[in-house]
Amino acid sequence: MEFEYKRHGTLCLIASFDVVTGKALAPTLGPTRTEQDFVTHIARTVDLDLDATWIFVADQLNTHKSEGLVRFVAERCGIDDDLGVKGESGILKSMKTRKRFLEAADHRIRFVYTPRHASWLNQVEIWFSILSRRALRRASFESLEALERRLIDFIKYFNAVLAKPFRWTYAGKPLRAA
Repeated sequence: MEFEYKRHGTLCLIASFDVVTGKALAPTLGPTRTEQDFVTHIARTVDLDLDATWIFVADQLNTHKSEGLVRFVAERCGIDDDLGVKGESGILKSMKTRKRFLEAADHRIRFVYTPRHASWLNQVEIWFSILSRRALRRASFESLEALERRLIDFIKYFNAVLAKPFRWTYAGKPLRAA
């Protein structure tokens, strides 16, 4: 970094990854990654195919088990049950109860959560690594708009040219201490 370095800000990218096609779906760029930002992203993704069954793999971030997400899933799955009150009762009572609801296999939209400290199990994290190496490493941007353009252009290019399902190569052999 030179002494003339000027920070222009940051952007948060929320993306979904289709493991069948290898494409990034409905990327969401914005200044924050709040509960509402995540719910909006999930809604944009689900809107790509309103009749599909959606299974999202997510990490243990609190916004991935939020009240807003539970309400969204209940609405989109036509669940009219009383959800309760956050922090007090019902499905909304705690993060544990919300997680259990969001994981329910009978929901058309459901979530599977990776274990803590195991982000490598989530294929979108592999895709984020590719994006970082190919579009952001050693890059410098004049503005947030330039950064956003680079990200959007890379996502379009990746989906059109590079997208393919990831091939897992782990053979299932346990790691051994040397």
